Amino acid sequence: MLPCLGRKWMRLSTRNLKPTWNLINVVDASKTIVRGISGGAETIAKERVDTVVIGAGVVGLAVARELSLRGREVLILDAASSFGTVTSSRNSEVVHAGIYYPPNSLKAKFCVRGRELLYKYCSEYEIPHKKIGKLIVATGSSEIPKLDLLMHLGTQNRVSGLRMLEGFEAMRMEPQLRCVKALLSPESGILDTHSFMLSLVEKSFDFMVYRDNNNLRLQGEAQNNHATFSYNTVVLNGRVEEKKMHLYVADTRFSESRCEAEAQLELIPNLVVNSAGLGAQALAKRLHGLDHRFVPSSHYARGCYFTLSGIKAPPFNKLVYPIPEEGGLGVHVTVDLNGLVKFGPDVEWIECTDDTSSFLNKFDYRVNPQRSEKFYPEIRKYYPDLKDGSLEPGYSGIRPKLSGPKQSPADFVIQGEETHGVPGLVNLFGIESPGLTSSLAIAEHIANKFLR
Repeated sequence: MLPCLGRKWMRLSTRNLKPTWNLINVVDASKTIVRGISGGAETIAKERVDTVVIGAGVVGLAVARELSLRGREVLILDAASSFGTVTSSRNSEVVHAGIYYPPNSLKAKFCVRGRELLYKYCSEYEIPHKKIGKLIVATGSSEIPKLDLLMHLGTQNRVSGLRMLEGFEAMRMEPQLRCVKALLSPESGILDTHSFMLSLVEKSFDFMVYRDNNNLRLQGEAQNNHATFSYNTVVLNGRVEEKKMHLYVADTRFSESRCEAEAQLELIPNLVVNSAGLGAQALAKRLHGLDHRFVPSSHYARGCYFTLSGIKAPPFNKLVYPIPEEGGLGVHVTVDLNGLVKFGPDVEWIECTDDTSSFLNKFDYRVNPQRSEKFYPEIRKYYPDLKDGSLEPGYSGIRPKLSGPKQSPADFVIQGEETHGVPGLVNLFGIESPGLTSSLAIAEHIANKFLR
């Protein structure tokens, strides 16, 4: 496996490496990094590369694009068979304005800046999107102080156009809505996430690595010749040697039931961006030489969506959000670009998830139809005409959170050498909502701060 990847990087570089493909075993990085490395034919192939981005979700794709536009040769690795298969494809597809987050937090800064960049990008590259606006609603007098706080936060975060509405004003905009007060955010919107991610791929890739009859092949046309994608490729672990990170990678066909797996290629990059999403912390713990003190604890919250059936037209034209709840923004209503109405996500904390499960994305994404019993009363607080039996199971996603139940919400964490002391390693932890909106701003930040 990975011979095509090796040949690709030989073509990009001036080195004339002749890789060998005898496999070795890789075990837990906290104990032994590799077993059986020796010289000659027994050694797995080594490749010196410029930049490796681990994770082809929307943030990883944005980072890869930005780095490649700045002249870096970027290798993007993902264990899945395509891009954006996990959190990036299991969300509300909402462009957030930047209201909810503490002033000067990374979430606030990146959401506001990212929204500007995202709308500009979507307009320039004709990505389907629509700035439909959002109403955050108070359905009782006890919620009005919380709505006032959101108005205050949004103003401090320099979100433009915010306006507090009386209930009758909001219900005039949305006749099926019921509320006593509402915060109007005209900058909020929706977009086609898949089209956005596909565009990021097209604007950055040279050749795409894909599987054909259990072999890796290359396809695609050169665009700017600075990025290569390798899917079905897992980073098993790594180690720091001579101030460089060495990564051990393999085909994802390794046995998920075993503690050991076979490395097939050793990569020696100048820069590594760990954008592995749900598995970012688990991967970081496999990097020998990175002090685990700098790896924050992981918490996971499942969110389910239900779609609205039996309607001729969507009941709302704008996004409608309740007051935020612990762990999320509440069961809100979204109308996508195809007119599909969906409600969610709720918050279900996932307990006892070990590092191996998160590393391999062994989460249960099934939607239990009985969860709709909790959706109906929450939705009817602002949409009282919701009919019994009209909610159908949609999909679910997992939030990669850094704070758990009863804890204060945590900010994004972006770590470089100045924090953990490992040269050329950038870790992205807890990139949950508003990660999609923030993606281009996160990429801009990483390029500005970590490129030398």
